Amino acid sequence: MELRQLNCFIAVAEERHFGRAAARLHMAQPQLSEQIRRLEEQLDARLLERTTRRVDLTPAGQELLERGRRIVQETASLAAEVSRLGRATAGVLRAGSCGAATYGTMPRVARGLAAQLPGVTVRLRGELSGPAAETAVREGALDLALLHAPVVSPGLESRTLCREALVVAVPAGAPLATGRPLEVAELAGHEFVAHPPDSVLHRTVGELFRDAGVPWRITQMAHETAELLAHVAAGVGAAVVPASVAALRLPGVVYEELAAPATVDLAVVWRREERSPVVRSALVVVEEILRSE
Repeated sequence: MELRQLNCFIAVAEERHFGRAAARLHMAQPQLSEQIRRLEEQLDARLLERTTRRVDLTPAGQELLERGRRIVQETASLAAEVSRLGRATAGVLRAGSCGAATYGTMPRVARGLAAQLPGVTVRLRGELSGPAAETAVREGALDLALLHAPVVSPGLESRTLCREALVVAVPAGAPLATGRPLEVAELAGHEFVAHPPDSVLHRTVGELFRDAGVPWRITQMAHETAELLAHVAAGVGAAVVPASVAALRLPGVVYEELAAPATVDLAVVWRREERSPVVRSALVVVEEILRSE
């Protein structure tokens, strides 16, 4: 079965008339009839009931119409995405990321962009706070950014791409460095370093402690993830961070899993009115990379 034959059949099935379908397809009616005849032969099924006045669908024809429409739509969508990737042969992409995504996630994305869009120069900015990254995208300083969801800034679009586990970064040799998954209750009484209160991570970790009925004892705030981990390495306290942060290995810091899974969503963010083929192609690549993991 060829896509051309499927399009011919859909036109006849929707118009319920060979003449109108032929006009819609800009082809001669005998040519259209021949395409339908060949399709029925290939499928070994009668698709249409023809009379002098109209055309009706058989049960097999109804099934082919419903599923055939989806096939045609998917094919058109695929062609559009491939064409968009093909047009994005050169240019500059300015991509940013929140601190937690800077060390594990963004390098993977950058490698994927370089492989699939070799003509595009990718300029990266990491260790951005959520609000700062949203402002940079909204004002055009960045084309897209990887941020923790939800993103609520006006003028921006976002798409959640993956869900990342939270882990506990603890000073090596500290009581929490057990080498086994930690219960949230075990975190009670220990000192913590946290992201700023306006960050999604701060709210997410706060909810984790509240849901467990455990006080979150914050003794230090850090605007950057590297700064936060430096405090952990210095023994200031532990920190709850996304698992990808473990890609940043610092002497004196170990990472422990949580016994009860806790997660945070990572989204890609861009301007709602964005029309650049480079940016649109990059969004396709970023989604492919992160959804495949």
